[in-house]
Amino acid sequence: MRPFRRLHRMRSSGPLRALCNEASVRPGDLIYPIFVDEGLSRPVEVATMPGVLRHTEQSLLQELEAARASGIASVILFGVSQRKDDCGSDAMRRDGLLARMIGSAKTRFPDLNIIADICICEYTTHGHCGSLTRDRIDNDATIANLGRQAVVAAAAGADVLAPSGMMDGMVSAIRSALDEAGFHEKPILSYSSKFSSSFYGPFREASGITLGKGNREAYQADPSAPRQALLESLIDEAEGADALMVKPGMAYLDILYRLKERTLLPVGAYQVSGEYAMIKFAAQHGALDERAAVLESLLAFKRAGADFILTYFAKDAARYLG
Repeated sequence: MRPFRRLHRMRSSGPLRALCNEASVRPGDLIYPIFVDEGLSRPVEVATMPGVLRHTEQSLLQELEAARASGIASVILFGVSQRKDDCGSDAMRRDGLLARMIGSAKTRFPDLNIIADICICEYTTHGHCGSLTRDRIDNDATIANLGRQAVVAAAAGADVLAPSGMMDGMVSAIRSALDEAGFHEKPILSYSSKFSSSFYGPFREASGITLGKGNREAYQADPSAPRQALLESLIDEAEGADALMVKPGMAYLDILYRLKERTLLPVGAYQVSGEYAMIKFAAQHGALDERAAVLESLLAFKRAGADFILTYFAKDAARYLG
């Protein structure tokens, strides 16, 4: 009988498995999303995202301290505005919520990487990612406003600007605005392949977004058109993006893998609110082991090519990873 290959030999002990592993997750790979609600007097848990809180501007600092203590080096801040209007003007004010939360975070924790979400959906009455003209997205008016928002965030101390609205030309407009304002060194992390997805539901509760007329299918990527989604990322790269991201993550690992093969830029994935909620609620009902599921899902992102991962599990995962 011919000898057969015994793959178990290299799996027979922890040190051997570690020697042969092909992907790993480190706390430094994780970006922790935090919600800040200017209308709260105390933190409030998001009902559809157990363990995730809407923070006050004061409790934000305590949460950042906890994140840093767990080994997290990067956070992304989402504002829950109580001063909404049709164009999201509060996000463009130097004394608005966006600027205040970034400024206080960076002043207190200069060593943390503070990422600013550059989008107006949390600041508008209609909940869309762009300005509306006759109930349709006005792309060009929107990207001009995103440039203003990015400059406000950069001036407040944001280390990275992360446009998430999937507007055509948004990276070019933001890069031009930043450069004109003297922020040549501020990088842009683009939500470059962001799909119109059913997995965002809990986020909208967490961020206080009420979508009015219509939906986002006209500007977010179509789940059935992967080449269009890849083209979105390649265009953002050509416009000057410094890093790219696929959102959602778990249902779009094929896009992440294909994008990684087509670019030399850093590429990340967002484990979105619905993906977080599925694991949380399944674990609460005994259907799976939360720790094991979290680590396996994060490993899947790394295996598919993610250099970094946005996840609401970031603090827990950092603790699991030691």
